[in-house]
Amino acid sequence: MERSELEKRMEQACHKPIKDCTNKELYTGLLSLAENMAQGRESGKGKKKLYYISAEFLIGKLLSNNLINLGIYQDVKEILKDNGKSLSEVEEVEPEPSLGNGGLGRLAACFLDSIATLGLNGDGIGLNYHFGLFRQCFKDLKQDEQPDPWITDHSWLRETGVSYEVSFKRFTLQSVMYDIQVTGYGNRTNKLHLFDVKTVDESLVQDGISFDKTDIPKNLTLFLYPDDSDREGQILRIYQQYFMVSNGARLILDEALEKGSTLYDLPEYAVIQINDTHPTMIIPELIRLLTQEHGMDMEDAIDVVSRTCAYTNHTILAEALEKWPVDYLKEAVPQLIPIIEVLDDKVRRKFDDEGVAIIDRDDRVHMAHIDIHYGFSINGVAALHTEILKETELNRFYRLYPEKFNNKTNGITFRRWLLYSNPKLADFITSLIGEGYKKDAGELEKLGQPQFLENPEVLKRLLEIKDENKRDLAVYLKEAEGLSVDPDSIFDIQIKRLHEYKRQQMNVLYLIRKYLEIKEGKKPETPITAIFGAKAAPAYIIAKDIIHAILCLAEIIKNDPEVRPHLNVVMAENYNVSLAEKLIPACDISEQISLASKEASGTGNMKFMLNGAITLGTEDGANVEIHQLVGDDNIYIFGDSSETVIKRYQEGSYRPAEYYEKDPELKRAVDFLVGDAMMAVGSKENLERLYHELLNKDWFMTFPDFEAYCRARERAYKDYEKREEWAKKMLINISKAGYFSSDRTIREYNRDIWKLDGEQ
Repeated sequence: MERSELEKRMEQACHKPIKDCTNKELYTGLLSLAENMAQGRESGKGKKKLYYISAEFLIGKLLSNNLINLGIYQDVKEILKDNGKSLSEVEEVEPEPSLGNGGLGRLAACFLDSIATLGLNGDGIGLNYHFGLFRQCFKDLKQDEQPDPWITDHSWLRETGVSYEVSFKRFTLQSVMYDIQVTGYGNRTNKLHLFDVKTVDESLVQDGISFDKTDIPKNLTLFLYPDDSDREGQILRIYQQYFMVSNGARLILDEALEKGSTLYDLPEYAVIQINDTHPTMIIPELIRLLTQEHGMDMEDAIDVVSRTCAYTNHTILAEALEKWPVDYLKEAVPQLIPIIEVLDDKVRRKFDDEGVAIIDRDDRVHMAHIDIHYGFSINGVAALHTEILKETELNRFYRLYPEKFNNKTNGITFRRWLLYSNPKLADFITSLIGEGYKKDAGELEKLGQPQFLENPEVLKRLLEIKDENKRDLAVYLKEAEGLSVDPDSIFDIQIKRLHEYKRQQMNVLYLIRKYLEIKEGKKPETPITAIFGAKAAPAYIIAKDIIHAILCLAEIIKNDPEVRPHLNVVMAENYNVSLAEKLIPACDISEQISLASKEASGTGNMKFMLNGAITLGTEDGANVEIHQLVGDDNIYIFGDSSETVIKRYQEGSYRPAEYYEKDPELKRAVDFLVGDAMMAVGSKENLERLYHELLNKDWFMTFPDFEAYCRARERAYKDYEKREEWAKKMLINISKAGYFSSDRTIREYNRDIWKLDGEQ
């Protein structure tokens, strides 16, 4: 589209000259323009359709992403600038959709983008949460949870008119389906289908995020992952999950019938990717619908569904593989119990191993077991993760169904995390290797050629861009959150969900050690700024204690003039996609320090790498593949291997107190948690509980890796001083990041699992 034509269409969409518009008017006008352009790319092409069903879609703000994918981002930016307006200010008007929490939801969002970019026929299915997980605030140096509303009169949600009746034990609810357009880069537009309940009542939430968990017709779609620390919360989760899959199953069957399916041939018309265990009930629900509403006999229905559904496993943590008490399912969805009992009976008749049963001896239904027995594909999300699943966690299933298991290493929508998040770097890369990498991330490999790696001017510019991004972040943090950071310091960043296995607590112990060293006169050559961003699940007590410890330490350092010039600790509030888009381009060192064998993949590690941050991490998840790609000299790997960790768990041989007693530096850091300085600013209850948890349990083995972690981190800081060598490390990381494009991941899913028409 010619620029003059685009400007004309923008003014038509805004109903007035651009120079006279408010930022809100510009936002709604651009939203309308983008929707109309995206609609022109919608296509029903393809007999077979993918349905990607997930409890989370962490899609982030959509305006600029859609403008990029529609090919008009730069022109819009320049038109606005010529009229005295700023696209970045217009973007601030847009609320971030509260539809996800962490990596699971961000991955689903990246996948939808790549599915559309590759021209594949595939839509997402999820729930329309009104308040998301929660909005995180800090109060008295602790996490405080508030609702996170995002649905306004002007949003990307569009009501479709599609509605279903979903029956539960005590009532029937009427659904309403909303769509959000999913634009592909230079290709088709698909949809994210979000189901809501007509009777939802936002006024049910009164104090923080607490509400009546038993009033299902009013609360069903209020929150993502409502607190499940009690019976009512767990049953609410079941209601949510069933509502999502029952609506999704009906939509899938309706669309297949509309295309001419007999339903006996459903696998020719539909493939369903079950993203983690939350949507597992789609398997028994489809069987129920096929038998009870479409007249199919049980064996045929089971066969059809088993050839339609595929399962992605995202965790090695046993507690994250959902197991619902039969009584809870009877309370909410008794109609599924006979189906699940049939599925369990078939398994028991075939296999003697009680460990592969669907209903265990404690009368709990294992959702992952349903997926594995009655899906045709089971994939892990990084090479190491898949091997651990096959060799340990799911070994008994792998021995039964070796042909079902496969690996699909995760990927990211690199256009969003480079072109949009880091335009200075993107423009520089384009000046070096052209624009081909925007469509084919593999072309980033060209940056590894000697003409760039050995070119002082290229390396100098790379460092300048990083410095500029750090200054931009410093301004943002000051203006938005009142946080002061020194842009001339090393930005060492850990942003991810707060969980003990991700080991933010190890980062804190290092920072305490560094604080004490500075107090003794041992100062770092370049100041260090440690930045955290993380939400802890409302009922996850220890995770919230770790946040409290971070905030207490930050407070101590802020008020210590002796240490403050050399070390700073900050925690950004309400970590989300928008904040990640500002933090990642400014990062020097990327903390990926999960306990080896516990992180399925990680995708933050890929985003940081793409933006020229150097990974400090364990041999865990996709860190393993990053290490293989960039080589030993361009990553900082430390810690025990996954084999050592798994063996230690199996033997039950780990005693944290032994490490604590024999390592004086570790002991001093741990003791600081309950020392006078922390107690003066923090809560005795929270700090002592964290201290005792580490000393007596330390389930994710912080202590054995602590010394190696400190050494690796110090080595990274020392290497940072050799600026040209550091810039080479940055460039090598960027050049190897193309492998982690979600376009590559989706091509592999399609080649091996979905087999849809379209680009292969």
